[in-house]
Amino acid sequence: MKKFSRREIIISGGGTAGHLLPGLALAHALVEKEVANGSGEIHFVGSKRGIEKKLVPSAGFKLTQLSGDGIQRTFRFKNLVSICSIFLGLAQALFLILKRKPRIVISLGGFASVPCALIAVILRIPLLVMEQNAVPGLANRVFARFAKATVVTFEGTGLPKAVNLGNPVRESFISEATEKNREILRSRLGVDEGSFFLLIFGGSLGAQRINESTKELVESWDADSIVVHHVIGERDFNDERFKASIPTDLVDYRPVEYESNMPEVMAAADLVICRAGATTVAEISIVGVPSILIPLPNAPGDHQTANARALYACGGAVHLSNDELDGNRLKNEVMKILSAEKGLEDMAVAAKLQGRPRAASDIANLVEMYARD
Repeated sequence: MKKFSRREIIISGGGTAGHLLPGLALAHALVEKEVANGSGEIHFVGSKRGIEKKLVPSAGFKLTQLSGDGIQRTFRFKNLVSICSIFLGLAQALFLILKRKPRIVISLGGFASVPCALIAVILRIPLLVMEQNAVPGLANRVFARFAKATVVTFEGTGLPKAVNLGNPVRESFISEATEKNREILRSRLGVDEGSFFLLIFGGSLGAQRINESTKELVESWDADSIVVHHVIGERDFNDERFKASIPTDLVDYRPVEYESNMPEVMAAADLVICRAGATTVAEISIVGVPSILIPLPNAPGDHQTANARALYACGGAVHLSNDELDGNRLKNEVMKILSAEKGLEDMAVAAKLQGRPRAASDIANLVEMYARD
């Protein structure tokens, strides 16, 4: 078989921010460490429907979008169309890899990662698998056995050749969240000294149960004054059901649709209430902010509960299931944290100890080790 010359690094996968953002963080680290000779030497491959369509080009990297769609587990005519599009996606991946002759293929997991990972295995191109969650997805479980190494964030995934280096977080997030004085950040956000600053979010689209409970929390709050920065999300922002009315001057309620300055807002917060996606858990740990984590129900393999387990175990977070969530329970959990002696301080220290700010750099070193010259 013909030897491939030193060319591009292909990063395959996406679909969701949870898969894609670690890949972008790694791509920037590869350029920074000169494993890749500039952004032009990194090529992302994803689906036509995923979030990569917007995020990858804006980050300065090349993107190829393959055909292909997921197959439903019940018989539907749409599955026949999906099967045809899958084969088309595989053909596109084969053509791309034969043309680009990559040094290595990095699989981020998810359906969008499958075509390039499969072609890499067939053509014996070095493959590196990245698994962000504590419970691996199907694609990574399949391809990990063929990979040079499998980068994991949590122990106990059961994946072969596992190397625990953490989940990469964007360097821009790390610098914005950790290198600026916290009091300056709070002043910039208009948070008075001594005020309790609560950040609540549920993802880009939002989370209805969290939004409903936040409304109830705000409307029933009767303790010390607080600032509630509520990122409602695109889906629910214009729904009046989730807009809280403020009965007293104890609450400075700040609803927003989307937060473009999340690193600084998170760094300024005293407590975060959110889901437990792998990237969110990694960011919370790097910042070192206490949290109440509400895992997404019905997530594949209940992976969000597993993701948050390390933070629960060390005392950096409180677990609250979606079924238990309402405004009264949320209020009680916040009050419990506030009333504990050094509660917030101890939680912040515990969370910080779980942070892996060098994850992207360490994985870049691994890529350099296995990439074919």
